[in-house]
Amino acid sequence: MRCSPWAERRRRPRTDGGADGGTATAETAAALPALALVLAVALAAVNAVATHLACVDAARAGARALARGEAESAVLEAAARAAPEEAQTRATRSRGEVRVEVSAPIRIMPGMPAPVRAVATAATPVEPGAPP
Repeated sequence: MRCSPWAERRRRPRTDGGADGGTATAETAAALPALALVLAVALAAVNAVATHLACVDAARAGARALARGEAESAVLEAAARAAPEEAQTRATRSRGEVRVEVSAPIRIMPGMPAPVRAVATAATPVEPGAPP
C-alpha cells in the first residue's frame, strides 16, 4: 500500500553529493568583514557628529557668557566645561557682537591621529548694559 508519492522521495538517499552544502557558511564568512566595516564607519560618523554637537554647545555657552559681560577667563572656562577633550576655544568682541569659536579633533579610533577637526562658531549681540 502506497501512502503518498512525496514520502518515497523523502526516503531516497541524496545522489547529487550536496552541491550547495556549506554555501550559507561561505556567504556569511564573506559578508562579516563587510558588515564590520559598515559598523566601524557608522560608529565613526556618530562620533564625529557627537564631537561637532559638543563644540556647538560649548560655543553657544561661551557666547552667551561673553554677551552678558563676563570676563574672558570665565567665558573660556564655561566653554571648556561643555567642550570635548583637547578642544581649543577662541573668544572675540567686535562692533557690539561677541563671537566664540570652539574646535576639537575628531578621533576615528582611539590612539589614531585625528584626521579632521570639528569647528563651531557662535555669535550673539552684546546685551544692553553689559560691560565692554
